Amino acid sequence: MINIKSVSKSFDMKPVLRDITLDIAPGEFTALVGPNGSGKTTLLRIIATLLRPNTGQVTVAGLNLDTRAHAVRQLLGVVAHQTLLYDNLTAHENLLFYARLYNISDYAERISMVLNKVDLTDWKDTLVRTFSHGMQQRLSIARAILHKPRVILFDEPHTGLDQKASIRLDEILQSTAASGNTVLMITHDLKHALSLSDKVAVLHKGQIAYHGRTTDLSIDAFANQYHEIINA
Repeated sequence: MINIKSVSKSFDMKPVLRDITLDIAPGEFTALVGPNGSGKTTLLRIIATLLRPNTGQVTVAGLNLDTRAHAVRQLLGVVAHQTLLYDNLTAHENLLFYARLYNISDYAERISMVLNKVDLTDWKDTLVRTFSHGMQQRLSIARAILHKPRVILFDEPHTGLDQKASIRLDEILQSTAASGNTVLMITHDLKHALSLSDKVAVLHKGQIAYHGRTTDLSIDAFANQYHEIINA
């Protein structure tokens, strides 16, 4: 579903990604972990069509990002660090705005469904500017899954969430993946990476230093291997 081949990216002559090659199969949940500055968010932004690599090629569902970026965006749901919500609109109005952008015909049903999924039904008519960061994050997740995307990209989705919301998010992530969606999640939490995903990749110094199935790993063994990688 996501094919990344020989992708490199530099900013001001400073390499951030170095010859990245990674394949994510349809319906697969992959967690991408790595220390700050390793290039995780840059890679996600390239897949999301927000950045272009200096070299290499990325395809999503067989569509080349260089030539079919608009079509790829229709297949993606993205939850980034910034929620990019409209503060002066209610939760419902925010979702209605995006439903119209995506030409969702059954928008009333979809909005009701995703608000329920993220436990915001009781706040649907509340202005977003009054929401806590955690509530805004949950609403951004509702927006990301509103149009039934085939691929979901999450950049540290648990950031700012309390324990209850974090558990609810785990359920959303698992149900999203179980529905056949392809999920790529950036996280700094190794436990979340192993407990939620089918595969985990370690990005270090702009390169994939490890890529394997999570069923083959225990948290202790993976934590030890991870620290050996980033301290090498």
